[in-house]
Parts: sequence; C-alpha cells; structure tokens
Amino acid sequence: MDAFLDDSRRTPMPRTGPGRGRLIFALDATMSRQPTWDAAIALQGRMFDTTAKLGGLDVQLVYFRGFRECRASSFVSGGAGLDRLMSRIRVEGGNTQIGRVLAHARDEARKERTGALVYVGDAVEERVDPLCAAAGELALLGLKCFMFHEGHDKGAERAFREIARLTGGAYAAFDTSAPGRLGSLLAAAAAYAAGGTPALEGQGTGADRDAARLLLSQIR
Repeated sequence: MDAFLDDSRRTPMPRTGPGRGRLIFALDATMSRQPTWDAAIALQGRMFDTTAKLGGLDVQLVYFRGFRECRASSFVSGGAGLDRLMSRIRVEGGNTQIGRVLAHARDEARKERTGALVYVGDAVEERVDPLCAAAGELALLGLKCFMFHEGHDKGAERAFREIARLTGGAYAAFDTSAPGRLGSLLAAAAAYAAGGTPALEGQGTGADRDAARLLLSQIR
C-alpha cells in the first residue's frame, strides 16, 4: 500500500482553474465488492471522456477496506492516472467506513470548491444518524453526493437515499447484470461536477441520457 501512495504522489498534479471541475470518487473496497471491482476500474475512464469538452475534470480517489484502512490519492486529471492508482488496490474484508469518507470530503470542500462526491458501494454497517449529520455538513458546503448502490440491500438503499437527499444529490442502483449502467451513472455525475446542471441536461443519448435524467429528477 505504500507503493500506492508513492505512485499517487508521483502522479503530476493537474492544472486547476475556473474551467475545471473537481470530483471525489469514493469506493467501498471490502470483500463483498470483488465481483464488480474490475468493472469499476474499466468504467471510471468514462468520467474523463465525458468532461473533456467541458473544460476537464480533476478526480481524487478515496477507498476503504480491511481494518480501519481509509486512504485518499492526490487529484489526477486523466483516466490513465486514475486507472493506474485503482489497479494497485485489492479488496479486503472489513466493515464500511462511509463516515470517514464523508468527513474527508468535507475537509476537501473546505479547502477548495468541489462539485460532487461519487460513492459506489453495496452496504452500510454504521449508524445512519451520524452519516446524515455529516451529509448535512456537506450540504452547507455545496457538495452534492451521488450515491451509486450495487445490489439490493434495503438498509443500504435507505441510507444512501437519505445522504443523497440531504446534500441535494441523487441515488441510483445498479447490479452485475448491467455493469454498463454504472458507466453511464459515472459519466452523468462527472458532467455535473464539471459543468453543473446545464452540462447534465445536455448529456449523451440512450443509456447515458437516461442516467442523466435520473440524476436531474433528484438534484436540487
């Protein structure tokens, strides 16, 4: 894992400015995510492809796994950089640490405006009330959460929906039978982070357009 952090620090820092969006891409890397982990690595490039014409996007990878391991990379400005970081991570057993992800996102948003937090996970093993309190802090900072839920766990769905609602973001579900749906959701969230609602309204055709419409129906 030290190699992961060293690689992150060596990745050239992106040039930032008013034309670039910032997005935090957070992943549950516990053992239950193994079946779709490789798919997530393959699909993350859609975020950069979508936003290239909108001025670009700087993305920070955050993940948790194992016993209290929760780490964040530097912000990277291209899909290849993020792919290289993600490829070093292997899933490990452990409980969710969504509270730490939200606290980290709050700290980043206080330092510099951040358009969105995209979270991909399948479970919630923490008390929901503290998570909702953290979501309220993000709302005050203008950071919307896009909670993308793998699977059908009803408890996780309720928690994810509430976090999204409190921040003015959006909730969407996907499963292993349609992995491309996650790609469309990531592209839509990235479009919002880079260009706001107007960019999301102009998003793609077909599945990409459907994902954009789903997010638009919830964002406030």
